[in-house]
Amino acid sequence: MSPATDTLSCSSCRACCCQLEVMLMAGDDDVPPQFIEQDAWGGEVMLRLDDGWCAALNRKTMMCSIYTVRPLICREYELGDHDCLEQRKRIPILSLPREQA
Repeated sequence: MSPATDTLSCSSCRACCCQLEVMLMAGDDDVPPQFIEQDAWGGEVMLRLDDGWCAALNRKTMMCSIYTVRPLICREYELGDHDCLEQRKRIPILSLPREQA
């Protein structure tokens, strides 16, 4: 990891990626049906609750409650990659230096 990403951790992120729309793909058959909804075009996506967060996100721990059967998109989302860093910038507390947060 580079110096800019060496302090990143999914456990300290507050799961900002869990606010993104997650489309289900072929092979995502193990995702429990209570976490799936259809989008406006008829595709299957992960259900998001009124607060905008994924329905599978445990709000107390901020960790995925279906981690072992999470969708392919979630499994391939990379800690510290460009999209991860961009999403983290959108949450002000994550932009602060560690001693200020």
